[in-house]
Amino acid sequence: MPDAWTILIIDDSAADRKIYRRYLLKDAQQSYQILEADCGEDGLVLCQKTRCNLILLDFCLPDMSGLEFLDRLKQQRLETSIPVIMLTGRGDEEIAVQAMKKGVQDYLVKQNLTQDVLQLAVRNTIKQSYLQAQLQKTQERQRLIAMTALRIRQSLDLEQILHTAVTEVQQLLKCDRVMVYQFLPDQSIAKIACSSQPQTTADRNNLLNSCCKVARSEDESVNNSQLLLKDGALDICQQMESDSTICHICQYAVIKVNETSWNYDCSNLLEASNTGANQVVPITLSKNEQPQCKPWGFLMACQCSGKQHWQNDELEILHQVSVQLAIAIQQAELLAKTQAALVKEKQLNKFKSQIITTISHEYRTPLASILASASTLKQNKDKLDEFKQQRFLEIIEQKTRHLSKLVDDMLVIDQLELDKAKFKPIVLDLRQLFSDLLEEQRQIASDRHKLIFRNTGNHQGFWGDRGLLRLIFSNLMSNAIKYSPQGGNVEFHLINKNSQVIFYVQDEGIGIPIQDRANLFQSFSRGSNVDTIPGTGLGLAITKACVELHGGSIALESQIQQGTKVTVSLPNQISKYIVTSQDRSCS
Repeated sequence: MPDAWTILIIDDSAADRKIYRRYLLKDAQQSYQILEADCGEDGLVLCQKTRCNLILLDFCLPDMSGLEFLDRLKQQRLETSIPVIMLTGRGDEEIAVQAMKKGVQDYLVKQNLTQDVLQLAVRNTIKQSYLQAQLQKTQERQRLIAMTALRIRQSLDLEQILHTAVTEVQQLLKCDRVMVYQFLPDQSIAKIACSSQPQTTADRNNLLNSCCKVARSEDESVNNSQLLLKDGALDICQQMESDSTICHICQYAVIKVNETSWNYDCSNLLEASNTGANQVVPITLSKNEQPQCKPWGFLMACQCSGKQHWQNDELEILHQVSVQLAIAIQQAELLAKTQAALVKEKQLNKFKSQIITTISHEYRTPLASILASASTLKQNKDKLDEFKQQRFLEIIEQKTRHLSKLVDDMLVIDQLELDKAKFKPIVLDLRQLFSDLLEEQRQIASDRHKLIFRNTGNHQGFWGDRGLLRLIFSNLMSNAIKYSPQGGNVEFHLINKNSQVIFYVQDEGIGIPIQDRANLFQSFSRGSNVDTIPGTGLGLAITKACVELHGGSIALESQIQQGTKVTVSLPNQISKYIVTSQDRSCS
């Protein structure tokens, strides 16, 4: 409420107006600004020009009655109704009832009027009117917030939720734009929803410059502060010598607490952020029904066309909408996680079925061969010469290796499908590692195959997972040998290109049909031309997963009856791990 209340006295008696003025100006509890009019028409004009807190109205005016004045006042349709105290020289109860029905707050008889009575009536009437107006305002605000919350939460689609939220808040606050920004895992902040998009790059930059301010620290340790404007993205960073990073988006503090994650401090939303043209409130999600909240992003309202003095009730609306938006976002994320879990469950069930089918099919033939060979050796050992005995033993050994490889592949692909595979890098000499693995392959390869190893560059000090690299190598080499039934060269090339390590396996085998190549890196997928060559279709799927755990890529080239070349590119991560290791040792 204002410090000085504006009172309009409408009375044709100058003497009466002088008395009312004197009484009010002697009020020790309140100060007043007094306006006067001697007729109804002049009083109505003053009501249009000046916002009054109260009208002292005489019932008998020269141009109209007090009741007629009240009707005319309502017809003006002022933004807020003005409380009225009616004064009359007659203590007529019927007139008092009519006045009250017209909306008059109090009715005083002039003959009984004293200084204390008038002061008390004016103070009580204005305070009551103010409280009633605040109550109506609060009820209306709650109604609007409830309607907005209902619209926001009608959908469980995150994109639709955010679009509805910014549109509804813009209409609710009657501002130029409303935007939602989200904190991303890669230490950036992205605008993911806007109530209206700027048409040009210049408009967009002006908008973001208008809506976002970098709160620059006065600390001398700040050595870099920059504002990067991109298509729909905003990154603001200040690098600190203390090995921490502080970002301020409209004075919203974001603190980097370790090498891989951000901690957004919601308590640092400063009071200064609700000045000027922009208003920012955090969007925080509850965390497992605990008192701690997870900062998700923030909601920003912009009055870009000109500075706007934001009212407290508007700020309250923005805060309450952000709470409802957080609930809707959390529900949408929960639904998305549930749907993803259902999809994953279906994939796992399908995968389990494929495993059972594969095992039942792939185990039957090798086991039959092992059983037949073992039975023949047992029953006819004395009748078989040494060569035949050796042949049956080789069959048993070969089929046993095949079954062992099948079990290993099943265990590995199960870990990969369940996202349980771990990447455990150590320092390796790739040339020595692959050279040793190639010798192992030579021991089991037939004489028809010539295994060739070519090396370019220095491969010492590479950080990688020995077990995963062994799987990559053994799967590529065994495929190259297996699918070259007529023999020929199988080449392994190792190349160092500073930031990358590249190696490829090339054979002279049966090749892969074009129509089969797109699905070859999926589990249980094989080329349509493999004929009777045994296999499960897991090798390339395992290889691809192992490569991706290293942050690398894999590519395949093939020609029918001319051979296949599979190329693997791995990032040389030695510098990354050295830096991390040094940081840990320093700490």
